[in-house]
Amino acid sequence: MAEKKILAPPGPDEVGPRGELEQDRRVGKQDLTDWRTPLGEFFAAVFYRISRLLGPNKALVLLLLVGAVIAATLTYVVSEVYEAVTEADGVALLDQPLLDASLGLRSPGLDAAVTGYTDVGGVIGMPVIAVTVMLFLAIRRRSWTPVILIVSAGAGSLLMTVAGKELIGRARPERADAVPPYETSPSFPSGHTLNATVIAGIVAYLLILRQSAVVTRVLTIAIAAIFVVTIGISRVFLGHHWFTDVLAAWILGAAWLAVVITGHRLYLTTRKRDAQHGEVPAS
Repeated sequence: MAEKKILAPPGPDEVGPRGELEQDRRVGKQDLTDWRTPLGEFFAAVFYRISRLLGPNKALVLLLLVGAVIAATLTYVVSEVYEAVTEADGVALLDQPLLDASLGLRSPGLDAAVTGYTDVGGVIGMPVIAVTVMLFLAIRRRSWTPVILIVSAGAGSLLMTVAGKELIGRARPERADAVPPYETSPSFPSGHTLNATVIAGIVAYLLILRQSAVVTRVLTIAIAAIFVVTIGISRVFLGHHWFTDVLAAWILGAAWLAVVITGHRLYLTTRKRDAQHGEVPAS
């Protein structure tokens, strides 16, 4: 019986804008459309006015495009701080000791296993995961919102990775200290870590929106967090990145993820206000 329930087609209150209002507005007892600060209310009001002109989906796309510019700017700011730290040799307190520790842990079997695992967060693994989840959720929920959020999250992550590498151009650890296959692009930030942080984060967010059990939500978040952390650690272990490249990627990824989630909350707020005026379409 439980299996039939899981595989049953979604009902009218689970798909389209109506489903988003019924299913996606809350995480536990927290209403995502409840803005408790004047600044939040201000942004919600501005986004609502824009959506009246463009429509909620197009307004969300526009917001995330603006957010991508903010993310690129943030990357520049972080790179300036990072460069100041490296010039002062502050990273030597973390980077070289952690790389040396990794060298002492390596073995042929472990190296191969970690290489296979880190490829999951690479240029093939993460897009496959993202597209698979995106299509499943879009079809299941009959909504463009998962497509907009996942594509925007991934595109912003890629933009930040490229911008960071171009701005800093930091050399990776010596090849003698790395496990093949070797990387050739600049080291800062760790693209694997940044992309894993953003994609795993947005997927976990979309899943927990429709998970009612606290245990299930905690498990989803824990799996995503463990994946993000271990992908970052794997990059250091293999000698493909310095630890500070990974640390910066975690920070940048979390910041961009916060922008994307905030954009979704503003979208939901607009849908709620439309519903209050009887303007939410059935699908």
